[in-house]
Amino acid sequence: MTQQALIRGEVCFRAGDGIMLPIPAGPVEIEVTEESVTLGWTDDEGNAGSTAITRDEYDRYMKEGKIKVTA
Repeated sequence: MTQQALIRGEVCFRAGDGIMLPIPAGPVEIEVTEESVTLGWTDDEGNAGSTAITRDEYDRYMKEGKIKVTA
């Protein structure tokens, strides 16, 4: 089930084997599974982005208040 959330701090992901990249602050769509969380967003120029992070990373970002699920 897709949920809406807000990025409210530094949330990063690794692009392939490359460097860590930030997810822009603002609204994201998230899809939570048992093992991972997929995040999708649109940047200021209208470019769509998406990534998957581990549940451990997601839980840490939630605990730190950097990802906030909206109603």
